[in-house]
Amino acid sequence: MRRFRAITILFLTILLTHTSYAQLFPNLGGQRVGTSAASFLKIGIGARSIGMGEAFVPIADDAEALYWNPAGISRFSGTDVVFSHLSWFADINVDYGGAVFHLNPINSVGVFFMALTTADMVETTELQPFGTGRYFSYSDFLGGISYARNMTDKFSFGITVKYFQETLADLSMSAFLFDLGTYYLTGWKKIRFAVAVSNFSNELSPDGSFTYKNLNNEIVTVDEHQGYSPPIIFRIGIATELIETETSKLTTSVQLNHPNDNTENLNFGAEYWWRNMVALRLGYISGRTDRDISVGAGLKIPVANRDLRLDYAFSNFGRLGYVNQFTIHFIL
Repeated sequence: MRRFRAITILFLTILLTHTSYAQLFPNLGGQRVGTSAASFLKIGIGARSIGMGEAFVPIADDAEALYWNPAGISRFSGTDVVFSHLSWFADINVDYGGAVFHLNPINSVGVFFMALTTADMVETTELQPFGTGRYFSYSDFLGGISYARNMTDKFSFGITVKYFQETLADLSMSAFLFDLGTYYLTGWKKIRFAVAVSNFSNELSPDGSFTYKNLNNEIVTVDEHQGYSPPIIFRIGIATELIETETSKLTTSVQLNHPNDNTENLNFGAEYWWRNMVALRLGYISGRTDRDISVGAGLKIPVANRDLRLDYAFSNFGRLGYVNQFTIHFIL
């Protein structure tokens, strides 16, 4: 009965948040929308975390923690190697790879890379709206290393140093960024609490120059560019198991997000495992006109005394359409 009540309360909370979000969380940060650079850094990675509505910071117990909360890489055993592919909009592809290694029961390290690629695009101008005959490309790259330490059996701390580079035609932008994360097991009913700050850095601005012909048929060269802050995101969340038996495990999480370029919002996630072999996931992102429901599934397959996990996530982006993400974990 208590478990049924807990599940009922969870879904009633999601429903109430959806219907009364404007009253609970007023649009205090609406003026910040579109004020950051490097939007690539906001693309969520990992089919498991995406299937749970990105409410993953307080869970973060596999290699996907490299993206969401570096403190989480020390909260599981075994080496985890992860590869993820995301089919984004307009034929854009995002690929991610990472691995976590445990130096000892206290210290863990991880490395990762992330790349966004597009096909060549036709160059257009005000005077030649149908194309100049030239093409240009756009790409993003992110690579980094994470370190986490179990300060006690209940508290962990992690840090990530990463290098970012964006290329658009003749312009490029690069920077070093930092992620910080904490992970705390309360010791009561398996409730855990986590905080993470992502993409902390100075302002970003492009390097290089470009020329164009204005409406007066004059050739103009631009070599000075305005700087913008990266998309810094503060996340705080709590998670627990509502059901945990020999055959079933139901994990739920709630996460508050505070970005520097948008309004605050809440994410809700749930994951159900049957016999530690098959997983079903459900997520909800509130307060976003372009996001709401996400679903996912996972399958864990034993291979030569190791585990192979296949995950899939489906996200609804409203008018933009749907996005599919596939992830493979090799747990050694």
